[in-house]
Amino acid sequence: MKRSAGHAGTGFLIMISNKGFKRFKTRVVSVGDVPMGGDYPVRVQSMTSTPTLDTRATVQQAVRMIEAGCEYVRIAVPGMKEVENLAEIKKTLRQKGFKTPLIADVHFRPEIAEVAATLVEKVRINPGNYVDRNSKGSIKKSKENRPDGETERIGKRLRPLLEICRQHGTAIRIGVNHGSLSERILEEYGDTPTGMVESALEFARICETFSFYDLVFSMKASNVRVMIAANRLLIKEMTRAGMNYPLHLGVTEAGAGEDSRIKSAIGIGSLLADGIGDTIRVSLTEDPEFEIPVAYNILQAAGSRITKTEYIACPSCSRTLFNIQDSLKRIENGTSHLTWLKIAVMGCIVNGPGEMADADYGYVGSGKGKIALYKGKKIIRNNIDEKEAVDALIGLIRESGDWKDKAG
Repeated sequence: MKRSAGHAGTGFLIMISNKGFKRFKTRVVSVGDVPMGGDYPVRVQSMTSTPTLDTRATVQQAVRMIEAGCEYVRIAVPGMKEVENLAEIKKTLRQKGFKTPLIADVHFRPEIAEVAATLVEKVRINPGNYVDRNSKGSIKKSKENRPDGETERIGKRLRPLLEICRQHGTAIRIGVNHGSLSERILEEYGDTPTGMVESALEFARICETFSFYDLVFSMKASNVRVMIAANRLLIKEMTRAGMNYPLHLGVTEAGAGEDSRIKSAIGIGSLLADGIGDTIRVSLTEDPEFEIPVAYNILQAAGSRITKTEYIACPSCSRTLFNIQDSLKRIENGTSHLTWLKIAVMGCIVNGPGEMADADYGYVGSGKGKIALYKGKKIIRNNIDEKEAVDALIGLIRESGDWKDKAG
């Protein structure tokens, strides 16, 4: 195990080994029966897009999300009627046997969050909705560079929610969006990652004065660079302040299709590779159940959460003397249920053994139509005819005790 040189501007180091990395260690926050942070897996969540007052449609969509692998279901509550209907949505889901925690997404009136906190396992609030909307430069500033009394007023508005959440065991996400910073934050810091981080930390400090710590942060933006910078800066500032709250990662308004998936992979994946992130949401302009596979693919690619067999395969070149595409397909068909394994399929021995150094098994071209099989870095068999090599690989996995038959 060795230390990396760290990332510029993060102010922390990530432990790296040839088998993976360690996440920035955050406190555990319970969201119903599905805790996040600490050593728990990076959780996957999504958000319904149906009208919240339409119980049937919302429940049906939530079920599709859950069956796709969604671990937290978020539901928008723009008004009090929608909040009240959360009880019916939750009741119906529980009657159907679904225990997935629900999150109320609140953007406006604080009293909506207070009612929602009695019904669901987590509430998302926007700091911009708890500050004075007329906090312009004309207001006298204190030594802390705040309009006089502003922090106290925020605390007074926030305290009822904290008490309700404490009583009901409800977590809070402090969700800062690049596009909805308060006028005061914009005046002091501009439309910047620094402003986003200060907005979040201000609220965390207020929560801590009331001894409330079941908090999750999110720094979201449609601009990938802003999103990445804000999250890295948040880690730096949390470390400096002795905080370790879990982080929710996401690129907002990513769009649809391939472009949106690439955008989300860059933003979320870059931070996961840093060891940052405890829950993620891939925001697509598509039905929410389609977000879930993308999220798991990002987690798999970043090495953050392994949910399927990982294949290392070279693109091949003129040195490849067997049909690598056909071999890879046959290997995938035979081993895709071995989700704990990493299998390499390499065209030749020039780069193959080195590039697959952390694979559990290797299938490497060794001559015209010939294959060599590796277990770890050790060659086990050589010069196997490619027609027999896939079966030989499966045989090696069986002999080594790493095989399990497919369920069902």
